[in-house]
Amino acid sequence: MPAGTRAALAALTPADLRTLLLTVARDRATTVRPAQVLRRWREDRFVRPATTDPRALSRVEGRIWALLPDDVQGVELSPVAPLGTCVAVAPVSQHRIVSTVRATEVVSDPTNALAVEAAARRRHADEVHLAAVHRVLRAQDFGPGRSAHFRLCALVSTARDTGSGRTEARLLTRHLRFWRTVLADLTPAAAPRLHVTALDPVVAERLADTVRPALGPGPVPLHDEPRRQHGHGYYRGAALRLTLADGEDEVGDGGFTDWTSRLLGDAKERCLVSCLATERLPPPG
Repeated sequence: MPAGTRAALAALTPADLRTLLLTVARDRATTVRPAQVLRRWREDRFVRPATTDPRALSRVEGRIWALLPDDVQGVELSPVAPLGTCVAVAPVSQHRIVSTVRATEVVSDPTNALAVEAAARRRHADEVHLAAVHRVLRAQDFGPGRSAHFRLCALVSTARDTGSGRTEARLLTRHLRFWRTVLADLTPAAAPRLHVTALDPVVAERLADTVRPALGPGPVPLHDEPRRQHGHGYYRGAALRLTLADGEDEVGDGGFTDWTSRLLGDAKERCLVSCLATERLPPPG
């Protein structure tokens, strides 16, 4: 492109840039022929349908909604979020996210979008608990046979810190109890496990003297995972995992983040996020 083009585009106002990109998209779309659409449908991993049976998936997700505590509010997320929703609060690259020409991005992680919604609701509530089931689209290539889009059931809780890790303990107990109920109900024969990693000494103390006693014995064991490396720098305080097959098959993940703290500009905000890949679970009988 001619010298100075990039600088000229960067200098455009958001409205002018959006108009330009929409015009380019319109002009390119008018040249597309039906045979090209069919070829892209076959070859483009972003648009190929999922291989999951939607009837079976509906039964799984319906059962999860039925098990959700009454004080958790369900949210039907939009397919898109404001551009920068993920990178503004989390250490991720925009190259992993599908951006649009309308200053939005396709939702790539429902926990990010739910955290924004939770921050908006926190102005009118002492604490907020939200859940969503959403099909997400990610730009990175997961390898042969792996879809670029998949469904996640996400849970986000946010509340104000009361000191000594008490808020973290309460939120962590809530999430672990819910996921234990889900795994015990939907995967009793798949050797489900919960794993938790303390990333902060105060939270480690609350895990021992508050969280574990509150959970008590159950059909899904809770394992300490002190050697976990994945998620360091992304999660803080504590991280958790959900697995099947005695820990060999990871189906869920989560941990404490500073997202609502950053969104609200309040260092006392505590936010716990967790999610489960619903397409990885067997349908209920």
